[in-house]
Amino acid sequence: MSDKILYALVARGQTVLAECSTVAGNANLVAHRILEKLPTADNRVSYTQEQHVFHVVTAEGFTFLCMADQGLGRRIPFSFLEEIKHDFLARFQSQAQTAAAYELDGQYSPHLEERLNFFSNDRNADTINRVRGEISEVRKITVENIEKVLERGERLELLVDKTDHLQSEALIFKRQSRQLKNKLWWRNARLLALVLGVVVLAAYVVAAVACGPLMKRC
Repeated sequence: MSDKILYALVARGQTVLAECSTVAGNANLVAHRILEKLPTADNRVSYTQEQHVFHVVTAEGFTFLCMADQGLGRRIPFSFLEEIKHDFLARFQSQAQTAAAYELDGQYSPHLEERLNFFSNDRNADTINRVRGEISEVRKITVENIEKVLERGERLELLVDKTDHLQSEALIFKRQSRQLKNKLWWRNARLLALVLGVVVLAAYVVAAVACGPLMKRC
């Protein structure tokens, strides 16, 4: 199929937990702006922007979003999102309640990408989900222009380059998030080591007072 799903993410509110993309560009930035404007209630909606559409499923406090070529229609993207929703909630719902930004990216983005490629390229993807009957109400899904979720007068141009490898700001942001997480971990580890050192030293002082420096009186 020439029309494909190009980008996907899983988020809690505005906190992106995992994402993947098969194109370069700024799809992640547009997706993050959509997250900022989404209502909190469970919903299924599509936002069009020129030749691409952002499809969104919101359920149980989490958002499942993908960007696809407009020619792919809505059935396959929403089949993909429904499968991701069920899988993610079954595996990570408890952990995801408190997870930091991109904390689940390493665990879930490979699966996200694998299913994205399956629904983009496998002719059986649509047939499987029609049999399941999961997208029978696809015609009732709200379709809006993306400008409706932006501030009045605000313009956000979507840039998509299918020829280059991904060099988008999403990777930079994820890298910075991991660096920050590592920095905080090392800071906490040093603090714990310092506290343990103080405790050990205090215990030795008490013991030395009672038993002598070499513990000969005990």
